[in-house]
Amino acid sequence: MENHTKPVPLLDLTRQYKNLQAELDEAVLRVSRSQQFIMGPDIAAFEGECAAYLGSKYALGCSSGTDALIMALMALDIGPGDEVITSAYSFFATAGSIARIGAKPVFVDIEPEGFNIDVSKIEDVITKKTKAIMPVHLFGQSAEMNQVVELAKAYNLKIIEDAAQAIGCKYQGQNIGSIGEIGAFSFFPSKNLGAFGDAGLVSCNDEALYQRLKSVRVHGSLVKYYHEEVGGNFRIDTLQAAVLRVKLKHLDAWSEKRATNANNYERLFSDFQLIAKDGVVTPGKVVLPKVLPGRRHIFNQFVIRVDNRDQLMNRLKDQKIGCEVYYPLSLHQQKCFVELGHKTGDFPQSERAANESLAIPIFPELEMDELERVVEAIGNSIG
Repeated sequence: MENHTKPVPLLDLTRQYKNLQAELDEAVLRVSRSQQFIMGPDIAAFEGECAAYLGSKYALGCSSGTDALIMALMALDIGPGDEVITSAYSFFATAGSIARIGAKPVFVDIEPEGFNIDVSKIEDVITKKTKAIMPVHLFGQSAEMNQVVELAKAYNLKIIEDAAQAIGCKYQGQNIGSIGEIGAFSFFPSKNLGAFGDAGLVSCNDEALYQRLKSVRVHGSLVKYYHEEVGGNFRIDTLQAAVLRVKLKHLDAWSEKRATNANNYERLFSDFQLIAKDGVVTPGKVVLPKVLPGRRHIFNQFVIRVDNRDQLMNRLKDQKIGCEVYYPLSLHQQKCFVELGHKTGDFPQSERAANESLAIPIFPELEMDELERVVEAIGNSIG
């Protein structure tokens, strides 16, 4: 190891910007010169490029990944009195969007290998009030969608894919976001495809649903100043669309580099004899993320499981190694959902993940010596 003191950030967007500076600056300048900041021509161009990338008939830019979920729920007429089944372990917006439109989030535990919804438990919580299933493709790997689709057909339910962390992810060769009725994506700056601020996207294959999403995006209006319903102000900024058009061309190369970094991590952890046996969390060992069969994992995060997670996190931060907990509390334990009546122990796999998981650097521009430093620091901290 050449450098035992070099800081390794969890994410360094300045490296990406330096590589694309001329293109990005020109895109921003083009929008500035046009002064078309709202619904400018870059938006329609970006939406067409995204639809082609995702293999969906339609794509519609919006203001954030959270708003993408809210738009999807509104467009499917889900609201007060309805129930939406989703994962107990995700970013807050998954359940928060359901609550925002007045529906009830119904949680299901996760499967431990992929951190995604345990499809074997979904049917147990379907009721007459259930209107949709919202699987989350967490950390860049798809949920088990065949069973979700089968259940949705059997019970006449809609599927909203929370693909906020999963653009470019595939399930059985099919692009995530094109399997359910609506896919919802986030372009928060830290995502594999990140904007210069908040931005999002919805995708679908049904023309009537696409028109409904367009209406919901702009105050329930398809004709200016005439409103068929009450929608929202969910437009994407032209500036963000222009930036994302530049970056979209590089997305697959970045995702492949993340996968390469993941493979290098596996080799390095193996060389240091740090990999836990049979995926069981044990002292002094690390459980690595597993790529499940039939998946393309895009590694939006590289999340390990360890014993004494908080102790390791503090030691890594002392050594200037970037790391983050995604997420420290299962959704059913959040104070704002206390009225749902859940208690600690109801979703044990989600609670375990909240206590054991730690994300370490995986971004495409990482150098090999930085990966080595991360693994060496982890080995020295848990050994």
